[in-house]
Amino acid sequence: MSEALQILQKYWKHDSFREPQEAIIQSVLDGNDTFALLPTGGGKSVCFQIPAMMLNGICLVISPLIALMKDQVQNLQSRNIKAIALTGGISQDDIIDILDNCQFGNYKFLYLSPERLQHDWIVERLKQLPINLIAIDEAHCVSQWGHDFRPAYLKISALKTHFPSTPFLALTATANKRVQEDICTHLALVNPKVFTKSFTRENLAYHVIKTEDKLFKIQQILTKNPQSSIIYVRNRKSCIETSKQLNQLGFTATFYHGGLPSKEKEKNMQLWLENKSQVIVATNAFGMGIDKPDVKTVIHIQLPENIENYYQEAGRAGRNGEKAFGIIVTNPTDIGYTKAQFIDVLPDKKFVKDVYIKLNNYFQIAYGEGYNESFAFSLNQFCAQYQFPILKAFNSLQFLDRQGIITFQSESTEKISLQFIIPSKEVIRYISLHPHDEPIITAILRTYSGIFDVETTINPHLIAKKANTTEKHVEEVIDKLAASQCILLHAKNNDSSITFNEAREDDLTINRVAKFLEHQNKLKEEQFQSVVNYITNDDTCKNKMLLAYFDEISKDDCGICSYCIAKNKTQPKEVPQLILQLLEKCPMNSREIENQLHISSEATIFALKLLLENNKIKINSNNQYYLI
Repeated sequence: MSEALQILQKYWKHDSFREPQEAIIQSVLDGNDTFALLPTGGGKSVCFQIPAMMLNGICLVISPLIALMKDQVQNLQSRNIKAIALTGGISQDDIIDILDNCQFGNYKFLYLSPERLQHDWIVERLKQLPINLIAIDEAHCVSQWGHDFRPAYLKISALKTHFPSTPFLALTATANKRVQEDICTHLALVNPKVFTKSFTRENLAYHVIKTEDKLFKIQQILTKNPQSSIIYVRNRKSCIETSKQLNQLGFTATFYHGGLPSKEKEKNMQLWLENKSQVIVATNAFGMGIDKPDVKTVIHIQLPENIENYYQEAGRAGRNGEKAFGIIVTNPTDIGYTKAQFIDVLPDKKFVKDVYIKLNNYFQIAYGEGYNESFAFSLNQFCAQYQFPILKAFNSLQFLDRQGIITFQSESTEKISLQFIIPSKEVIRYISLHPHDEPIITAILRTYSGIFDVETTINPHLIAKKANTTEKHVEEVIDKLAASQCILLHAKNNDSSITFNEAREDDLTINRVAKFLEHQNKLKEEQFQSVVNYITNDDTCKNKMLLAYFDEISKDDCGICSYCIAKNKTQPKEVPQLILQLLEKCPMNSREIENQLHISSEATIFALKLLLENNKIKINSNNQYYLI
């Protein structure tokens, strides 16, 4: 394994592998089909990237996440490793160019979504490539019991007939026993070598904290633990508001959500990565590809959708091995609010069909047309025009996306349009003075022939591909051209984008996927109930509960979660009596009781629960406790 270690040190700057990366890499190099379950932070990508670097040919990486594909391609390119991705919205001609580059251009990695495999001509082109390894990321999507099932993943096994001697490597961070077996079966893995790493994170303390005043509790946590933190919220508005509140309290906080322009995302992330901001408040759009080792606390102030997502997000804490915290701060209204947000807005077949038909009408797509057409899209405008409830319509679009019918990117896309305002001979002079910018400028001029005459919208991703560089570098060169008054430059932000992956067929399209919708709705309800059980169960170690969810049994309590601390801490017997004496004066909320008695929130909640169970007190609509 000396060569593998040398590659790790040269390109990734790590001195050693994590357990069991080395064994997985060796299994792939031995030509075995391999299944790897590595919980979040386990370094899945290295397990296929390093053996692919060691073998002749190109590695085919199948992933459902466009943002993650782009992130990994840029990451590899920054290490001078040739990688490319077939993302949505690329024309057939551009796809042919990309596949030509893979065949003749000495590329090491080709990323594509599973939906691409549904096109026979793409599979035919793939058969001509010297593929040395097929890596299936987010492999839980192949199982109907997985939390993000995508029927297109079922097509992957067909590659076995075309590449019988090429090893398959299936990777996932979250899968119970049933999902693991499904993955191996549906991908047709042959005698797979199976590697599973325990879900136990011995340094990570899972806490559920019940409080009526979440901001006050967050203030206490961040003051006690002033190191790097992530706070997860459910929507963009909460991102901005929570960040603003924390800054007003004296913390350094920034925010991140899918609607931010790419430059603002990068700026905010860098502030946090460089510890110039203690806290980043984020939606679940944040986290892919992030491996910041010194995160001390991950706090959820609204309930997660499922245990899988919670485990992955909480698991971003403590990757340096030091003690860290995964905390859910909750109050009695959260369950009803979250149920309304996640479960009550699940669309049925009729609603999804209505959204699909109206979406085609919205873009004036005729029956039998629309394949591979892309459009800028505003969800709010669409819902306003057809009077759809926004969350239910959003879930419908997400479902259509996961079925591969459309590609729905619900993050802001920055459209760049420009026009050269200097003569072509002056452009040549500019290039002579800035030779490092020549490949990008030349690619722009060759791709957009009328760019001297009219303002033209350009695709930075396409230019980056043609110039063999990164999108960031393309944007830097464009900014320089604008600053030098060589071009007129405009940028326009769109709410999101829609790409139609197949021709419009209405009934045929929706009937084909209806059974998956019914199954997924039932699964989401079960998953949400697991979250409810996790936060309401006060009689079991939180670590034990998480492990049991993933079919891993632990005999011993962890000793560091909120349950274990409360169990091991002797509560003063007089606390309930002191609370009753306080409430004789007036009703109070738990924070007021905690401050009056100078006791911990755990002791307060424990005593209040005891008094409620014994019918000594009740709670009113203002979340205040009062005597019966």
